[in-house]
Formats: sequence, C-alpha cells, structure tokens
Amino acid sequence: MDYNKAALELHAARQGKLEVISKVPVKTRDDLSTAYTPGVAEPCRQIVKDPAAVYTYTTKGNMVAVVTNGTAVLGLGDIGPEAGLPVMEGKCVLFKEFGGVNAVPICLDTKDPAEVVRAVEMIAPSFGGINLEDIRSPECFEIERILEEKLEIPVFHDDQHGTGIVVTAALLNALKVVGKDIAQVKIVHNGPGAAGTAIIKMLQAAGATDITAVDEHGILYEGRPAGLADHKAWLATVTNPRKLTGGLAEAIKGADVFIGTSVAGALSPELAATMAEGAIVFAMANPNPEIMPNAAKAAGVAVIGTGRSDFPNQINNVLAFPGVFKGALSVRARDINNAMKVAAAHAIAGIIGDDERCADNIIPGAFDPRVVEAVSAAVAQAAIDSGVARI
Repeated sequence: MDYNKAALELHAARQGKLEVISKVPVKTRDDLSTAYTPGVAEPCRQIVKDPAAVYTYTTKGNMVAVVTNGTAVLGLGDIGPEAGLPVMEGKCVLFKEFGGVNAVPICLDTKDPAEVVRAVEMIAPSFGGINLEDIRSPECFEIERILEEKLEIPVFHDDQHGTGIVVTAALLNALKVVGKDIAQVKIVHNGPGAAGTAIIKMLQAAGATDITAVDEHGILYEGRPAGLADHKAWLATVTNPRKLTGGLAEAIKGADVFIGTSVAGALSPELAATMAEGAIVFAMANPNPEIMPNAAKAAGVAVIGTGRSDFPNQINNVLAFPGVFKGALSVRARDINNAMKVAAAHAIAGIIGDDERCADNIIPGAFDPRVVEAVSAAVAQAAIDSGVARI
C-alpha cells in the first residue's frame, strides 16, 4: 500500500482528523438554558467556591493538550507549527482511540523556549495534562523542567518518556529471553538526544548500572573536548562507568545491549558481530533502522527490535502514552514521576506471559486491548503510592 498517497487522500477528504462533538443535546429551550445561560452560571459559582470542582463540572479531568512548536517533527526536522499540525492531530486521535482520553492539538508559532513555557502556562487551566511533542533538543529539556515546576498538572514529553518506557519494557522481556540481569549487562546507547537521554534515565531507574552513550563525536566521558554541552555534559557524569574512550567500535565490543535512536546504518553487521553472546539490539531510527533485522540476526544478535511495524518487536510509543495519561488523570496526579514511568514499563512487559515470550515476541502489539488498562492501573497505583495523586 502507498501510505503517502493514502494519507494525502484521507487528510484532504476529511479536512483533518478531528472534530468536536457535544456530550449533551441542545434541542429544546430547557436544553439550551441548562447547557448554557442561565443555568451554566451555577457550575461557575461552585468552581469559584471550590477550584477543585472544575474537575467535577468540566472536561478538564479528561482533556490533554498536545503541544508542539514544530521544531523536531518525526524525521522531518524543523518544519514549523502548521506543517506539524497533521502529526499533532494524529496524536490526539491515538489518545482517544487507545486510551479514551480527549486531546487537542496546540501548535505554537515560536522557537523561544520561554514563550513556549508561557503559552502553556496560560492555557493550562483548560487541561488535566500537557503532552509535549516534537520539540527539539536541548530546548525540550528546559521547557519540560520549568513546566513541571510551575504547573500542578502532569507534563509529559512523549518523545522522551514514552520512548523510554517502551524501550525499558521491551528490554525487560528481551533480557528474560537471553537469561541476563539488567543490573549486570553492558548497554550501549547510540544517539543520546531527547529520546536517548530519557531512555538512559529510565533504564537506570529500572536497575541498569553500566550504560555507555555514544554520539557523532564518540563515547561520552567527562572532559571530552568535543560536543559536550547541555544534557550531554550531564550524561557524561552518570554513564560510562568503565571510563571507555573512542567510538562506537570501542563501546560495542563485548556489549550485551545496543539501543539506537540515531541514524540508518549506524550499526554495521561487522560491529554487531563483536557483541557478547545473546546480544540484544533495538535499532529505532525511522524509517530505516541502524541495522536491518536480517543483518543483525546474521551477525549473531539474539533479539532484534525496531520502530517499524513490518518486523517483529515494534517499539511503539502508543503502548505507553494513552495508558500513562489515563492512569494519571484518573487520580488527578500532579506529576508523572519516575515511579509511575517504571510501573508503566513493568505493566507493558507483563502483558507477555512466560509461555509466549520469545526472541520475536518481547512486547505486545499496538492493538493489544490489554495494554491501556494494565498501564493505567499501574500508573494510577504508583501515583497514589508515591504521593502525587489528589484522589
């Protein structure tokens, strides 16, 4: 199927993918007077007396803003807010279809992080949560950090944390397939941008102790003379415990796990062949991965996952964000913290039972109906246990 052609036809025929549908009828004078004036004044008065009543009388409790400035859209780069709108609409569709969560696309015409923060602050009263999307690194880190400090609703950068959750879930099961312990394995991450940094943080929260990060300048280490600013300076202090230097060839030799959020072809079959026995490779560059699955298996890799739907083990954020927000909103969480993210990863991994887990089945499919309920329940409980739930 030619998905590019089909997508153009779909978007043109429908003029986008979203519409607003009323929950209540407005067919009679009484309907109108109850949904709008004069009756609507009473919920307003109740909210003035008790601001928390906004969750009772409005859509806020199940409404998410999907916010971008269009600076890092899919693999297209800095294409701007208008060109990013089809993606944000699509994300809103996924929120509704997979999680039952209402979402609205908000595309901001600014590259100034301070303006993004201020815009989100100003619209926050209408929403129960903020999903940041397709904002370039390193600005995305600062935008998320400031908004988390300022807002009393969850702020979640899906490119970072959704990816981190799903990669962690996949790795937990892949390690069971090859009989290894996350605390003992040597992990190499190639391409530590926004997603890569979040993956590293998530894996460390899940128990990983030996992660080496590699970028276009080579292995990250403290004092490296090239390209060590912002988040990479921090990564250099919390990764590479064996003090390796060099490039990917030096990092990958003897490694148990390779995780790529970089570029097509970054992991050659020759380099993959130098990994440890029972090696795991997650090659997530899209649309073309760091190494193709058949080449990885020919090089001796035991478990291979990609971001593509036409190969086994698709590592797809749709497994995480609908359930994460559904769970957070259900308990009116103030935040989506590490405990909730780790709980989501374990919930996703737990969908695959011992009797069905194998090299080609380490993570559930995008349409598995069990995922959202398992994730939302685990996230809600973790929010309660960690003290960020209001109810």
